[in-house]
Amino acid sequence: MEANRSNRTLLGQLLLLAAGMFAFAIFVMPPLYDLFCEITGLGGKTKGVYEAVEVKIDTSREVEVQFLASNNESMPWVFQPTEHHVVVHPGEARKVTFFAHNTTGRDMVAQAIPSMVPNNTADYFHKTECFCFNNQPLAAGEKAELDLIFIVDPDLPAQLQTGVREKEKVETKGESVTKSRR
Repeated sequence: MEANRSNRTLLGQLLLLAAGMFAFAIFVMPPLYDLFCEITGLGGKTKGVYEAVEVKIDTSREVEVQFLASNNESMPWVFQPTEHHVVVHPGEARKVTFFAHNTTGRDMVAQAIPSMVPNNTADYFHKTECFCFNNQPLAAGEKAELDLIFIVDPDLPAQLQTGVREKEKVETKGESVTKSRR
């Protein structure tokens, strides 16, 4: 009788501990991780849509921006930039195109996940238009050119003028799409 009570108490404590660990992982860790990345500059994620302000183009400086593309292991698409690097003046809007080809026999939806290297350049790389803002549906065998329009902020520190890398990783979001597309 005493052993049963002891086992029930232990089971209750373990279930309570498991529920607490679950709640911590779901509700506490994501905001802490976001805060950590914001403070340290790790993660290299850009801030989303850039709100345009009047900026003078700094023609006295040039910044080289390199574009890299990769797929996750379950993504069978061909995905690559049409230009692997461009040279821009800070404040100048520039358009770069990425090529995507769904090589499968089925309709698929993908999402690009951008990041910047070095991480501290993300605050100075502003996207005004990007295919990474939305899911990209492609029918079986379909090819598409996907646009990215960006501005390198004139406040970019001089020591970061070269080697700015915009990385786009494409991941599978689903395998079927409806036939009505934009």
